[in-house]
Amino acid sequence: MDDPLLVEALRSGDPQAPRELIARFQGVVFGLCFRMLNHRHDAEDAMQETFVRALRGIFGFDASRPIRPWLLEIAANRCRTSLATRARRPPPAEPSWIVDQAGAREAPPDPDDLAGELELALGRLRPEYRQVFALFHEQGLSYEEVARAVGRPIGTVKTWLHRARAELAGHLASRGVRC
Repeated sequence: MDDPLLVEALRSGDPQAPRELIARFQGVVFGLCFRMLNHRHDAEDAMQETFVRALRGIFGFDASRPIRPWLLEIAANRCRTSLATRARRPPPAEPSWIVDQAGAREAPPDPDDLAGELELALGRLRPEYRQVFALFHEQGLSYEEVARAVGRPIGTVKTWLHRARAELAGHLASRGVRC
């Protein structure tokens, strides 16, 4: 079922249409949410909120547009809201034994573990850099679609992508990872 037919099915109340929407886009929406929030539970919550909002707003959606960028835009907004809420919350107090062991777990990087090092580097990016990086490189959105999803001009998106790549390269180089 292509996007216009799926939108029509959702609008007409077809009980299979929400399942189709979720089945088709659950992976990409969760991937973006997880990349932005860096926490599985929060990503699942944001993904669920994304689909609830999409189903509520389907009547206002322009059926001539593709659904995927619209859903990712909703997901990005949910993630930004979650990050803002998280920033206002005081950090949880960790028992001293966790803090003591945190330094002990730091091992020298495995030169063959590029994926692990990349995850570590992505986790250190500013949230907006991580968001545009994920939308562009992982979700395959165009500059225009990313700009629409994050609510910023294309020039800002390009700048943030450039800075994200530079910070990633710098972090990987400082950790001795060769790409």
